[in-house]
Amino acid sequence: MPQHLALTALLVADYDAAIAFFTGAMGFELIEDTPRGPGKRWVVVAPPGSTEARLLLARAADADQQALIGRQGGGRVWLFLQTDDFDRDHARMTAAGVRFLEAPRREPYGSVAVFEDISGNRWDLIERT
Repeated sequence: MPQHLALTALLVADYDAAIAFFTGAMGFELIEDTPRGPGKRWVVVAPPGSTEARLLLARAADADQQALIGRQGGGRVWLFLQTDDFDRDHARMTAAGVRFLEAPRREPYGSVAVFEDISGNRWDLIERT
């Protein structure tokens, strides 16, 4: 039986602010937002057209988790958003207020630029050649 990674949990400070960032600035789709008891929700977002890889936006539940918001990758890029049109998505995300940490660059493997999400996690926007 084939397997795939379905969800990656991403710690966030606030559900609604994270949903607004991912659906607004990044153009993701809100797949699910279901209450799960007092103060908890099951919030799933995904890039447009994605059928398997999705993010579970998990509100930090205690001080230890809050300390890790924006640091889950240890300060390095750990999430990779692949696109079929780098220039289009870079321009759209920049106009929507996404903070890019560098100018786009062309590498032998494709076009890439590092950006931060609402929590400070580092991502690559990448179009592979």
